[in-house]
This record gives sequence, C-alpha cells and structure tokens, in this order.
Amino acid sequence: MTDAERHLWKHLRQRQLAGYRFRRQMPIGSYVVDFVCLERRLIVEIDGGQHQEQQAYDGRRDKWLIEQEFRVLRFWNNEVFSQTEGVLMRILEGLREVPPTPALPRKGGGSGGKELGV
Repeated sequence: MTDAERHLWKHLRQRQLAGYRFRRQMPIGSYVVDFVCLERRLIVEIDGGQHQEQQAYDGRRDKWLIEQEFRVLRFWNNEVFSQTEGVLMRILEGLREVPPTPALPRKGGGSGGKELGV
C-alpha cells in the first residue's frame, strides 16, 4: 500500500466509517481494487502521479467495474492527506447512495429487447 492508502485505511478499517466494512487490496475479476465495500458495491481508488500516464487503462478498468454494478470513487494522493475529512464525507455520501439494482431476467428466458446498461 502507498502512504496515502495507509492513511485512508486508518479511517476505513474496523468499520470506523459509519459501521461500513471495507476490504483493502481486494481482487475483483482480473483487477485489484484499493478499497471496496461489498455491501454497498462501492470501490475507492487512490491515485498518484502515475495514474495520469495510465488514464486509458483506468478508463477500461472503471468501465468493467461499472458493468459489474460497482460504483468507483477516485481521489488523488494529495486529497487524501490535505482534505481527509472531505474525502471521508464523499465516501460516506457514496455509501449512502442507492446502489445499482441488478437487472432481473425476463419471463420466457430470452432477453427480448435491448440490454440494460449502467
């Protein structure tokens, strides 16, 4: 974990943020996310300077995670250190937002129309 991730983890571990359970460095598909609250399907990513060079990769990764019905919040390292309370408040807002509802299969087994997307 980076210094910024360790700093944020101090505030997320042991259900410290409104009782929500976060896991760190968890694999989801072929990706490893920084933090995830599975109950609310919320992923928190902390980005350093290297992320500016891999925006295309991050875009594909976020798109795939969203297709799996996760929501992704991203923060810069400096935000985590200089605006910790603001970052925690935004994460809490994300936790309290209604997570996406999985599409229910249609009667008859066929899709019968266009697919629902996120």
